[in-house]
Amino acid sequence: MLSRVAERIYWAARYLERAESTARLVSVYDSLLFDLPRSFNISWFNLIIINSGTELFHERYRVQDERNVVKFTLADDTNPSSMLSSLLMVRENIRTARDVLPAEAWELVNELRLFAKDNIQQGINRSGRHAFLEGIVEGCQGINGLLSGTMSRDPAWNFLRLGRNLERADMTTRLLDAGAAVLLSTDEGDSTSVDQLVWGNVLRSASADMPYRRTMRTAVNGPDVANFLLNDQYFPRSVRYCLERIVSSASELPHTGKQHRPIKLKLPQYTIEEDEHLGQNFRDHLNDVQLKLMDVHDCICGNWFLHD
Repeated sequence: MLSRVAERIYWAARYLERAESTARLVSVYDSLLFDLPRSFNISWFNLIIINSGTELFHERYRVQDERNVVKFTLADDTNPSSMLSSLLMVRENIRTARDVLPAEAWELVNELRLFAKDNIQQGINRSGRHAFLEGIVEGCQGINGLLSGTMSRDPAWNFLRLGRNLERADMTTRLLDAGAAVLLSTDEGDSTSVDQLVWGNVLRSASADMPYRRTMRTAVNGPDVANFLLNDQYFPRSVRYCLERIVSSASELPHTGKQHRPIKLKLPQYTIEEDEHLGQNFRDHLNDVQLKLMDVHDCICGNWFLHD
């Protein structure tokens, strides 16, 4: 397979996962609006900080309110990580790799992008946001289901898995960061009553509430949720699971003529104590994990994409 085709498949998978995960990330905050006490003030701007978009946001908007943050995150075409921008890039990368992907994938991607574009105002406005975000998540899952059910387990499939799992691991850390950011803005005295609501919403946004209960067999709490989403070996959105799939996919791909760097699984060490308040130290750890994932991306690019 030509490296440029492999790279397009890799990026199609990343952008598809990014579109879905962006919808999940906004969903965390959207759900908390209904669950938290009215007196609790959620800073929507945390979503911009979590996605490293502060500078670009300030170039476009003066006010850091809910509407501007949601518009920038979901719809702004000057934001390369917005949901609409991600879906456009899925379409472009699949269009140029159609020879090795199922024909139905092209049709589903076009349908999803048109749905998102035609209904984006529903996502920006609070009243219809939940249904819109659910539609995006379901559409992305439908495309991933088609690819999983119809693709031969050849190099194209493994490049797809590399992109999907790397992006998924990264966005899982950002979901955790979103929860921690909300709790950091809570008065210490209120944190116990709010903790379960926040982490319960994080689990639901990752479709992890049932797997968490079956595995952890304990009430929802920050340390256990963090351990589950970072370290569980069976849940497909945990960072550990995603990294193990990355290593597995990489091992199935041929080495290139250049010096081949093995993809290393080891992440920065951080012990989450049972009674820990997941504050700034935990957020710093999540940032370290994201930097490690960037190293994995660089390794993938160096091994397979930077030649022809």
